[in-house]
Amino acid sequence: MTKATTDEEALEAVRKRIDAIDQELLALISERARCAQRVAHIKTEASGHSVQFYRPEREASILRRIKESNPGPLDGEEVARLFREIMSACLALERPLSAAFLGPEGTFTQAAAIKHFGHAVVTKAMGAIDEIFREVESGACDFGVVPVENSTEGVVSHTLDLFMASPLMITGEVCLRIHHHLLSHAESLSAIRTVYSHQQSLAQCREWLDRNLPTAELIAVGSNAEAARLAAQEPEAAAVAGAQAAEIYGLSELAERIEDEPSNTTRFLVIGKQDSPPSGQDKTSLLLSCKNEAGGLHSLLAPMAVHGISMTRIESRPSRRGIWDYVFFVDILGHRSDPNVAHALRNLDKDALLFKVLGSYPIAVL
Repeated sequence: MTKATTDEEALEAVRKRIDAIDQELLALISERARCAQRVAHIKTEASGHSVQFYRPEREASILRRIKESNPGPLDGEEVARLFREIMSACLALERPLSAAFLGPEGTFTQAAAIKHFGHAVVTKAMGAIDEIFREVESGACDFGVVPVENSTEGVVSHTLDLFMASPLMITGEVCLRIHHHLLSHAESLSAIRTVYSHQQSLAQCREWLDRNLPTAELIAVGSNAEAARLAAQEPEAAAVAGAQAAEIYGLSELAERIEDEPSNTTRFLVIGKQDSPPSGQDKTSLLLSCKNEAGGLHSLLAPMAVHGISMTRIESRPSRRGIWDYVFFVDILGHRSDPNVAHALRNLDKDALLFKVLGSYPIAVL
């Protein structure tokens, strides 16, 4: 028997084992789907039509457990993404979820929605961030996904401002690594006269654009997907957008990953009508204001230190109630039902001029 024959027999044996494993996986996934249907039946029988099928804290706990117990050789995040899609498809058997995002099709906000909910979610494009809030408030969509901050350019102020008057809660967060590409029908950089993109994306690629397209006119538009749509109509135009936009609008990538910071990441918030029960690794977001006096903010935040709570972010925004009057958006580690967090929040509620819990939610897993 030759070595080639032996190798072919070994390869055939491995292929047969893979086929058998695929059948086992199919059987187990089908069993999981039937369990999801059973869960839906039990919940509906017990609670009627007001039942909550989506449980963000449970999904976050499952994904963390999968990552922690992953034996390899697949990367933990890759395995978690596979399970996210299985969970998404199974949840759709119970009740399909809908999520509003900043459109049109192909934006990073849509990519964040799919990353969080899986591909079984029904996404609905909206023209502006305030429209996402209204869509969820009206009940037309179960959830909304909105950008809140970028690691390079900082906070998305319009998103924060909308929380001041909205009754919606933060139910989750998504962190998405952002890779910008220069998309166009043009064959070379020298042919580009106009570059369209969202103002945040133009800022995140400022150095590359100044260096490579110093004479091109930079035009800010409502979204990167809208930029791609416009670039597709003009032979001497380009868009700064993601790979998904290139596919949707039939554009070529003249240059890849042109963002100035390789670790460029945007954080998105998932908004809904109620926040999440504890998952074990949570954040709580707050809206606060204090007296405009010396030491006012220090006194307001003192309960955090007293109760050993870590504050991960603080942003100030004009309150719109008076000149030089500000409110503060604060993120802390922990769920509002955790004993130490609950004690601190009670103190804050007594001392703050404005106190609003925007939501407690699982820390982003993927």
